Amino acid sequence: MTDGFSQFGNKNLRDELKSHISGPCTRIQSNFIQRLPFLGKLPSGVVLHCRKPLEVPALLGVDQEAMKSFSGGDVEDCLLNKVDLRRQQVSQAVEEVQRVIHCLTTEISHQDIRFQAVPYSDIYNGNIKVLAPSQFLVTVPVKGLAGYREARERRWRYYTLQGTRIPCPLRDPEGLQQWLEVEQFMKSLWQWHEADVNIEGDIVPAKVLLVFRKLVENAIRTCHLSGKVSLLANCEAVWVAVETTACQVEIELVPTVEIPTAWSEKAQWPRCLKRWPSPEKVECLKDALLPSNTSPGWPSASASALLLTLPISPLFQSFGFNLLAHAGYHWQLSFSQAEQMLLEQLDEDGGCRRQCFQVLRQLKEDVWCPGKRPVLTSHHLQTVLFWTCEKYPHLKDWQVFHKALLRLVRKLHKCVSQHFLKHYFVPKSNLLQYANSSELDSVAQKLAFFLKNPQIGLP
Repeated sequence: MTDGFSQFGNKNLRDELKSHISGPCTRIQSNFIQRLPFLGKLPSGVVLHCRKPLEVPALLGVDQEAMKSFSGGDVEDCLLNKVDLRRQQVSQAVEEVQRVIHCLTTEISHQDIRFQAVPYSDIYNGNIKVLAPSQFLVTVPVKGLAGYREARERRWRYYTLQGTRIPCPLRDPEGLQQWLEVEQFMKSLWQWHEADVNIEGDIVPAKVLLVFRKLVENAIRTCHLSGKVSLLANCEAVWVAVETTACQVEIELVPTVEIPTAWSEKAQWPRCLKRWPSPEKVECLKDALLPSNTSPGWPSASASALLLTLPISPLFQSFGFNLLAHAGYHWQLSFSQAEQMLLEQLDEDGGCRRQCFQVLRQLKEDVWCPGKRPVLTSHHLQTVLFWTCEKYPHLKDWQVFHKALLRLVRKLHKCVSQHFLKHYFVPKSNLLQYANSSELDSVAQKLAFFLKNPQIGLP
């Protein structure tokens, strides 16, 4: 598939450009002609005129003055074509992956009642998160834990993963982490009290993963998927590689406790006096999440406004949250449903937030941070988007594509340079805390170069 660009040698490229110019060259056009051979690409069908140039995104390897002679529609169409191609490729990979995962987890649920099958969906599968085109995260719901409540008493833990006693207590959970006691649930299957997953009343993620890994290994054989799926070794978490039509996709399978009727006390959101999301959008989210038999007119507009001033709005208990078993002693908080609801309603005012995010993600994957397990994932970019939307809540800030995109890139560059990106719902947690420093520095350099000389580096 072509990208609408033609290739030329340096001399031929300059001659070709001059042939597209009506009248003598202006300083801007001369500058553009001298610079473009370094890019080596010319949008087909472009005509350069001496009249007043159109304002366009400064995204090619030329300065913004030179770019004013370019047709903005051509540049934006090229970018969005790349985005659309990515969407098609990822959709195909998700389709193939979810068939495999549904088969595996169905078999696992037959082997161990504590794990549920990941459902198959023709539209959107909330259990599958695309972190990169070849890196997915799949949450596998656990079964038999209902009626969650926050732990009210703090206690020290003096055990190892093997269950032996130690003289010094284990460290407390940080940011997005928490302990999980079986007694925090009003109802629980007796299997969650067993020693294969439980130590002194705690359901321990590392032990859950040991059980789950064996189940995955057995399911691959039972489902006759050994030629298509392989269990990756040397990982604390459970990773599998799945062969798809286009490429190999590496997938982290994460046992997940879904808590649909509560909102974590660590998540102080929505924040007071913030204009994004707007009260109208919050009201819309409320209508989508509260039970359909809610009495008309309840809560009232004044009551809804009052709810938004609370540190934790009872309204957002309807979002729920998840606890993921990644490794170690602590479970990790996830707010995927709330994030998805925010993404779905990004541009109801007619802005270009979604397009900016998609192009930012495309540049990240193709230019700044490619690879199978990149140091930056789509979730990092999504977090940057949410913070930027909160800081710039008005439509006027999201009407000019190239300005809005560069604003996102500047925010991303700041976070990557400082190795610090606050989680959107739990700001005390730094999403880059454990990221590879040298890889972050490399990405920061590429972002700095882009901001100095914005360009499309898409292959």
